Amino acid sequence: MVRAAAIGAYLAALLAVDTRVGLHGQYALGALTWVALAAACVPLDARRRAQVAGVVVFATVGEVTGSLIWGVYHYRLHNLPLFIPPAHGLVFLAGCSLAAALRERRLVVLAAAGSIGWGLAGLTVLPRLDVAGAFGVPLLCLFLWRSRNRASYAGVFLVVAALELYGTWLGTWSWATHLPGTPIADGNPPSGVASGYVWFDVMAMLAAPWLLTLARLRRREPLPVEA
Repeated sequence: MVRAAAIGAYLAALLAVDTRVGLHGQYALGALTWVALAAACVPLDARRRAQVAGVVVFATVGEVTGSLIWGVYHYRLHNLPLFIPPAHGLVFLAGCSLAAALRERRLVVLAAAGSIGWGLAGLTVLPRLDVAGAFGVPLLCLFLWRSRNRASYAGVFLVVAALELYGTWLGTWSWATHLPGTPIADGNPPSGVASGYVWFDVMAMLAAPWLLTLARLRRREPLPVEA
């Protein structure tokens, strides 16, 4: 829980400072966040480090696709801030820390209730209609019901939900009113974004064993050649 609180405090301060700086300031924040992620990974075992690396890779691909290419959302300077990729790794670690500190059943029920309630609110009472976001809710609930990593997914959902609400409130990023090229209404933030984020974690956990295998193969010493 202490790790989750420390990471949450760092990310909250990071987003607040970002609203006060320009592009060069973002470069400095990016370097600092990479250092913070590296430091957070020092006590981890190889499997967890591989998962963090996978999250950073898959989340960055998602950021480039969703923001820079498709334009579903955009950052304040209409770029991809350099602190975003390592921040994804920190979010994953914060979610895993919550999963380790809290009872699984309570955490999963809280995440499921939160996602369903948010999705329903986006279709009924929130200021912006959120049809697109609601699509992500059933996906999260499926993972929370069936996956053996449900506690980690629930923890990550709660961290991402808090950061999304905070980040859009600050104006660090904002979401399009409709999915570009479609008539599908989208919230700001959409209820499904935190649910969809879990997909990065799913892919990272699936890829982690492969990354470990590749790392072991690269470290293997070549066989000596006989004269």
